[in-house]
Amino acid sequence: MEIRTGVIKIMDRLRSETRSRVAIGVVGPHDLVEQIMMIGADLPAAADWRLVGAPHAEEHETYEKFSKIADSIDVVLFTGPLQHDLARQAGELPVPATFVPMSGASLYASLLRGVLTQGVDPARVSIDSLPAPDVDEAYGEIGVSTQGVHLSEYDQPESARGFLGFHEQLYRQGATTAALTTIRSVAKKLTVAGVPTLRMLPTSHTLRLALNTAALLGTGSRLEDAQIAIVVVELAASARPSYSGPGNYWQQELKLSLHQSLLADARLMGATVVPRDENSYVVTATLGALGQATDGFRVAPFMDRIRSDTGVAVEVGIGLGNTARDADANALVAVEKARNAGAAAAYLVGGDGTVLSLPVRRRRRPDMEPAVTTKAAKLLERLVERLDDGPDAMVVDAEIVADVLSIAPRSARRVLQSLAEEGLAWPMPPVKGAQAGRPRQPYRLVKG
Repeated sequence: MEIRTGVIKIMDRLRSETRSRVAIGVVGPHDLVEQIMMIGADLPAAADWRLVGAPHAEEHETYEKFSKIADSIDVVLFTGPLQHDLARQAGELPVPATFVPMSGASLYASLLRGVLTQGVDPARVSIDSLPAPDVDEAYGEIGVSTQGVHLSEYDQPESARGFLGFHEQLYRQGATTAALTTIRSVAKKLTVAGVPTLRMLPTSHTLRLALNTAALLGTGSRLEDAQIAIVVVELAASARPSYSGPGNYWQQELKLSLHQSLLADARLMGATVVPRDENSYVVTATLGALGQATDGFRVAPFMDRIRSDTGVAVEVGIGLGNTARDADANALVAVEKARNAGAAAAYLVGGDGTVLSLPVRRRRRPDMEPAVTTKAAKLLERLVERLDDGPDAMVVDAEIVADVLSIAPRSARRVLQSLAEEGLAWPMPPVKGAQAGRPRQPYRLVKG
């Protein structure tokens, strides 16, 4: 709620700087597009935007419908992540894009409707699309056990293709009394097949927030030349080397890897990356590009990729402003907030002082392979399962690996070397022991 309130404040500020209305395209099934258009027309901000509807009959028409309006809009709002991901897979999105998020809020109304009208037992249903934590929270609040609740989460369009069979099989087996789905075509096919079906629709509140976010992205896109976003990315204190200098090759390799990781995402934004000091970089982008890179200010930029690529934590601060000086000053304030939060989230400070917290969310990128199935990856999985939890648990050496896997120290060293060759472990600076002999070589394990 706090994040969305901040987004609305920034949107209001940007709106005051432009007189022309922002054109928001709305793409999705007929009923949701119509509902969003009606809600958007009644909001106080309706005078500042123009809604362009592009309803589809089937999900596979999503990109085709979007393409027909792409030249006449500043931003596109998809009615759900499925439409958003289908469009991105089908082709280029020439305008900023966002989508109506899925959450447990829609679950309450659907369950109540099912209980009152269809005699549905909420403790014996199948649910698709929603994240497991949202389902657990919703059922916890109504005091119903989830032991008999079956869930199939959404993870890219491929997962949605299995929703129909998932629901139907459970119902035929007598395991459920009804199916709850977010996808219109799945709901229609289940109904034809005789499966009691409840379609979960986003709440009006969720739709209003999504419209506000889309308006922010569209306005930012229009003000690309005026609105500057500066992102400061610095190594967390725990990831910095104990000493620096030309002889510290590990530090140089880490800086190179960090720079390359930043460039991978920055290229997609048309942003620039330059070193700020030994432990940090500055990324300069436009507000519109940053909005796209953060899923409409829903997730932290760079942090997920850097953790995956290098295995280290970074602190990210984002500053907005009409001048580079203003944006830079706000970015420094933001990174200080990220530092105090222990690199658990990125922080954004707007030109008017509004502060947003952007959480880290791991999302499967299209260019990622499914799970790595090499021998080294299996060894990593075994190691991680047996290590204790804690901030230093992912830092190991041959002695620790030998003890955890019950192997000889020499074999443990070979394991660590194979993990490093696969990019699944990062060699850290050697540590001299109190006694004479070979320095201890620690490695930081890198989870995918």
